[in-house]
Amino acid sequence: MTDAFERAFRALASTDVPDGELSRPFADVLPVGGVAVSTFGSLGASETISASDDVAFRIDEIQFDLTEGPCWTALRNEAPVLEGDIVGRPNPSWPAFNDAVRREPVRAVFAFPIVFGPFPLGAVDLYAPRPTTLGPDQVQHGVSLASAVGRRVLRRALRAIDDEVPEDRSPFSRRVVHQATGVVLAQLDISPDDAYLLIQGHAFARRTSMRQVAEEILAGAVRFEKHGGLIEEAR
Repeated sequence: MTDAFERAFRALASTDVPDGELSRPFADVLPVGGVAVSTFGSLGASETISASDDVAFRIDEIQFDLTEGPCWTALRNEAPVLEGDIVGRPNPSWPAFNDAVRREPVRAVFAFPIVFGPFPLGAVDLYAPRPTTLGPDQVQHGVSLASAVGRRVLRRALRAIDDEVPEDRSPFSRRVVHQATGVVLAQLDISPDDAYLLIQGHAFARRTSMRQVAEEILAGAVRFEKHGGLIEEAR
């Protein structure tokens, strides 16, 4: 791992970087012209959280307007999208996006999905002004940095809609949540903060309380498993 990547990962995993500057660590590590970090899908509003420049912001805006493009494909497939020359070799899945982006100084587009556990949250979009290829190490760096952003994005979404999530404030409900957090820790071998965040996100996705989800975890009705680097709800 390079020093630049390690600095970028630490910055994204901490609270040192404001939300509006989340694109900067990606631009510091990857050979691109600009970066945008956006949220969309069922867990949050469709918005650009951070954009390194006006072109990156417009690429996000085009995709939101058309509901097609690299960010949608990356999140749907939960895999990176790597298009090194969208003028010479346009992706046939995005006819409207290809046409719209021709008016921009963009020749290559890349996207990395933002997920936390089983929750699809958004994507990191990157562009280059000339045909560009990312090497395997650079792709892995992009995947890892997007993963680091996932915690921040989920916490942001939960803060924004906190009043919409019903919650039982009794001490008994907190005890149940604490016990369920321990069960998730044992299932996944993750940090206590991440286990709690997973329960919180699951409650929001279902529009129910953390206590209800915690009781289902303790009863075995809700269970999480790791498959490779991904966390999924076991069914």
